Amino acid sequence: MSYTGERMLLSSQREGQVSRFRPWAFFVAPLAAILFQVYVPIFFQFLKFLEMPLLVVVYFAIMRRNQISGLMIGALVGLAQDSLTNKPLGMYGITNTLVGYFAASVGVRLDVEHSFIRFLLGFFFFVFHQFFYWVMSRALLGLVLRFDWQGTLMSGLLNAVVGVALFHLLDKLKEPA
Repeated sequence: MSYTGERMLLSSQREGQVSRFRPWAFFVAPLAAILFQVYVPIFFQFLKFLEMPLLVVVYFAIMRRNQISGLMIGALVGLAQDSLTNKPLGMYGITNTLVGYFAASVGVRLDVEHSFIRFLLGFFFFVFHQFFYWVMSRALLGLVLRFDWQGTLMSGLLNAVVGVALFHLLDKLKEPA
């Protein structure tokens, strides 16, 4: 591992490598995640904590290592998620856009192939997403909501565990080198 001023925790063989995916993967994976988010909690209430669209945005953003593509996938997935929920249009779009941008920025600096790094990123971006959604609800919508730190941290840990497994599954969608 090299520790330079510009890059941290990057292995020399994968430094700066951008992952390429099959073209249909950018459509199928987010669509499946959004449909999972909408329909699975109807039948299985205990899975309500999962934010699959967010995990897909984080995965594609960190693996592509490009802030513009991270922005775009975050915006598109967020707006599609907004259109299928009863929440105000644009809230998930804004928060997922920011998550996509920051995840891509982190993906440039870290070796995101390690499971522990993926776990930490899944946890961090879930908490960031929830906190920023809360801030946006208060600032833009004028809603007076209480932020549940304990529930958010627990859900963040569970989403991070699911995220690591999901990231390994999504690795299968990469184009062969």
